[in-house]
Amino acid sequence: MTRLRIAVGVVVAAVVAGTTAGVGSQEASRTPSARAATAKPFSPPKTPWGDPDLQGGWTNVNENGIPFERPDALAGKQLEAVDDSELAELVRERDEARVRGAAAIGGRDTGAGPVHWYEHYGAKNSRAWMVIDPADGRIPPQTPAALARIGGRAGGRGGRAGGAPEGGRADSWLDRSLYDRCITRGLPGSMMPAIYGNAYDITQAPGLVAIRYEMIHETRIIRLDSSPRSGQRSHMGEARGHFEGNTLIVETTGFEPRSAYRNGSPQMKLTERFTPVAADKIDWSMTVDDPDTWTRPWTFAMTLTADPNQPLFEYACHEGNYAMRNILSAARAEEAASSGGSQK
Repeated sequence: MTRLRIAVGVVVAAVVAGTTAGVGSQEASRTPSARAATAKPFSPPKTPWGDPDLQGGWTNVNENGIPFERPDALAGKQLEAVDDSELAELVRERDEARVRGAAAIGGRDTGAGPVHWYEHYGAKNSRAWMVIDPADGRIPPQTPAALARIGGRAGGRGGRAGGAPEGGRADSWLDRSLYDRCITRGLPGSMMPAIYGNAYDITQAPGLVAIRYEMIHETRIIRLDSSPRSGQRSHMGEARGHFEGNTLIVETTGFEPRSAYRNGSPQMKLTERFTPVAADKIDWSMTVDDPDTWTRPWTFAMTLTADPNQPLFEYACHEGNYAMRNILSAARAEEAASSGGSQK
């Protein structure tokens, strides 16, 4: 099945049954993170060579709609203080908003494809927001050097690979983001939920971990050693990983400036942690450490859910990228109309 590219943008909700009504009521009143803190640690299976086995199909489709930073409406709240009932109400409101916004996607009439492509309806969010450090759920301020470096450049907060936001300049294809151009979503863009294409495949071999992404169809090769880095910059950076207990820790540096996350500097280091917490759940987090861009490191997180029955579909983005042609031709038509001329 071929999908055309759409040019757009662990708190476990479990109720533990008590042996009596009183015990059940007391347990249900505890926050999910409090219950997780007392739960027996999960021990994943091992590969034949002894590493924790993370292999298989995964998805973050249920993280769709989670605000990246703490919403203003939840000011003063701590993430772990959002209980199950409050989270359920937030998720219901988010799903209603997704349904209301469906018309804006346009379906077949805009080339966005049939509605059954969309995976974000009914997402069962794992948390109220993604930023877990600082505790206020907000990205730290940028440094004076970063503000001077970025200036008025688009994409300073949005993080779209290549910097250009949707609705920006369209004088040339070079004005559009690398995502619009089917080149890359970058890192961590490739890990972030979208309205479709949320499937991942993790494959392990001795000394290596490979992650394939459905959207854009990139593959990251993570070497599990301390070998010297090449020094070559790339859109996905250069990764080195290791296991600490059951957690896969991946440190990535060497990002190409055009796809550096949120216009980060050449010094940026992204540290991921993949921690299996159940047979079908991985708690994934990323720490952004870039002293030339932010006043302190900061971390965000989400949950990956096993989805062994969802293969990675073909992502014929370059082959079917009508979006670029339409964006540029529409801009030329608008210019012609505003000048009273005609499009050629």
